[in-house]
Amino acid sequence: MAGAGETSWCFSQLKGTVEEDVTEADIISTVDFNHDGELLATGDKGGRVVIFQREDLFDQQQQQQARGEYNVYSTFQSHEPEFDYLKSLEIEEKINKIKWLPRHNNAHFLLSTNDKTIKLWKVSERDRRWTGFNLKDDDGLIRENNSIQSLRIPHSTPMELMVEASPRRIFANAHTYHINSISVNSDVETYISADDLRINLWHLGITDQSFNIVDIKPANMEELTEVITAAEFHPKQCNLFVYSSSKGTIRLCDMRAAALCDQHARIFEEPEDPSNRSFFSEIISSISDVKFSHSGRYLISRDYLSVKVWDLHMDSTPVETFQVHEYLRSKLCSLYENDCIFDKFECVWNGNDSAIMTGSYNNFFRMFDRTSKRDLTLEASKENMKPLQVLKPRKVCTGTKRKKDEMSVDSLDFNRKILHTAWHPKENIIAVAATNNLYIFQEKPPS
Repeated sequence: MAGAGETSWCFSQLKGTVEEDVTEADIISTVDFNHDGELLATGDKGGRVVIFQREDLFDQQQQQQARGEYNVYSTFQSHEPEFDYLKSLEIEEKINKIKWLPRHNNAHFLLSTNDKTIKLWKVSERDRRWTGFNLKDDDGLIRENNSIQSLRIPHSTPMELMVEASPRRIFANAHTYHINSISVNSDVETYISADDLRINLWHLGITDQSFNIVDIKPANMEELTEVITAAEFHPKQCNLFVYSSSKGTIRLCDMRAAALCDQHARIFEEPEDPSNRSFFSEIISSISDVKFSHSGRYLISRDYLSVKVWDLHMDSTPVETFQVHEYLRSKLCSLYENDCIFDKFECVWNGNDSAIMTGSYNNFFRMFDRTSKRDLTLEASKENMKPLQVLKPRKVCTGTKRKKDEMSVDSLDFNRKILHTAWHPKENIIAVAATNNLYIFQEKPPS
């Protein structure tokens, strides 16, 4: 897998309506590939989960399997709007996160969550049905006793392929505040869920109890200074997990040390540069996302203006820092006024941890190659929808003089933003959520 800086990216597919009118319920709120990249799941603000499956095609000219497109495999309503009568609060149906479980049989399993309730879904195929019952006819109706003349042996017959999604577990009533993260452990038996002030540890088979492993709620809520923004399990060591905070810190916790992990094993925090100190410093230092590398050696964290790479063996300073949209530093005042400064951008690794991707405004998304230190700005736009059309790198100009291909920082559209992205775990295929559309881009195939 080549790094992002050496790859030519081209348009592959666009999912969603092409119309300009956007329904709130259709806005995509999370995207995630499964462990082999054959399935891609999206969740939206209407509580729906849409799963796309990759269909392999056979290339007659090359006499080999060609890259197939992702087509709709299953769509189901994961969450419905609810009302908390004790607190007089409406609970949105919006899907905050989707996480796939590693596959162990013919079925697929995934966790989906809204603000309060986590559900474990089983997605399975059925292409045969049982017929020839004695007491029921083929439509399922009870047969008259006098019509049963002989004993029949039920048998299975082929039927049209049907994909079923069924909720196997519902994990509810454990979070006072809004859930922002779920992460499946490498032991595939437990997972964590995090809200603003607490992290709970669940067993996938037990729905009526969970263990509170982090609690940062002060005795007096007026003394509250930070909230939890994201949490994730280590990909290989089942006892380790990290969580990030609105104060720009990342804490690594070891569940072997104590039942309540209030005392962290390590804290990753970069000292603030006094020359950049401003009214907005605390807001823009808040970490919106944190992800372990596939190897488990590194972490990436996303704050408002940058992505940082941390080595687990060195907590004093990040080993790499990539500026995402530094040109917005002069616009922080207007971004504060229109609330964009509170946008939560996600970040992802590529399959071999050599590149990082994250989103920006104007439907721009950024890629950083860790080896060559090159960076790339691309745009998810309906104007670049020709099959295999190579995406042109975009540039933003901060001064008054701008070149032909550059875009002025004043003409950026802050309503068009890329918050959610996903990278195929084995290939250079990326999924980018832009409002109610899902763009799929791939590495340009050799001609």
